[in-house]
Amino acid sequence: MKKIIRLLTLALLTVPVTTFAQSEGNQNTSEPAGKVVASKPDSLLDWETPHDPTCPQVLLETSMGNILVALYNDTPKHRDNFLKLVNSGYYDGCIFQRVIKNFMIQGGDYSYRKVNMEKPQKFDVNYTVPAEIIYPKYYHKRGQLCAAREGDDENPTKASASTDFYITWGRNFSPRQMEYYVEKLKRDGKYYAIPSEQLQKGYIKHGGVPHLDNGYTVFGEVLEGMDVVDKIQNVATDKANNDRPLTDVIILKAKQVK
Repeated sequence: MKKIIRLLTLALLTVPVTTFAQSEGNQNTSEPAGKVVASKPDSLLDWETPHDPTCPQVLLETSMGNILVALYNDTPKHRDNFLKLVNSGYYDGCIFQRVIKNFMIQGGDYSYRKVNMEKPQKFDVNYTVPAEIIYPKYYHKRGQLCAAREGDDENPTKASASTDFYITWGRNFSPRQMEYYVEKLKRDGKYYAIPSEQLQKGYIKHGGVPHLDNGYTVFGEVLEGMDVVDKIQNVATDKANNDRPLTDVIILKAKQVK
C-alpha cells in the first residue's frame, strides 16, 4: 500500500511543474506558464461522454460533506469491486490519506483506516483488479473516480490496487500550455499519449490531469459534490508525511444509493 501512496507524486513529477504544480509556491519559471483560468465546480461534468443513468451510484459521506459518484458499467471489475467494498463497510472510517492541491485527492488505504469508528473488522485486501483502461472514452478530466496502482516496473499490466482510489482535480491549461505539453510529448516520442484535439479543448476549458491518461483505470465520475472535492484538495497537508492532511478527512459512511 505504501508504494501506491507514493505513486501519484512520481507521475506528477514527470511533467512541467508549470502545468501541474505540487504546491502553489513551487513553480519553475523556465517553462512556459501562460495564464490559467479557473473553472467553477458546478460546470465540470457537462462535456464529452454523457452520464449513463443506469450506472450504480455510491454516496461518500465525509467529514467535509457528501460526494456522489457513479460507477461505469463498462468497467465491471472495478465497479463490482468498489461496490463489494462499499457494501461490506470497508470504506467506513477510511480517510483521504493523500491530498495534493490542483492534482487529486486519494483515499481508501486500509492502513489509515480509523478503526475506532466502529468495531474493527478484518478485510481481505491482498489482491489486485485487472486493468480496465478505456481511453479516450474515459480519461482524467476533473471529477473522475480512478484506481491507484503500483508502478509500471512492478506492475507492467497496470493492474489496480484493491482499495485505493483517487478523484481528479488537476489544473486548467491555457492554449499555450497545452501546445507546450503536446510538443514535449512529441519530443519524448510519446505520440500515443497525445490527447486528441477534442480532449485538448476539454482540458483547456475544464481542467484535469492528462499525463495520467491511458495509464490508470478510470471507473467512475463525481455527479454531485465537486465543491466538497474542492474543499478537500485545499486542506493543509504535511508534505513530509506523503501529503497527508494535517486534520483527517474521514469517509464517515460509504453507501450504495442506486
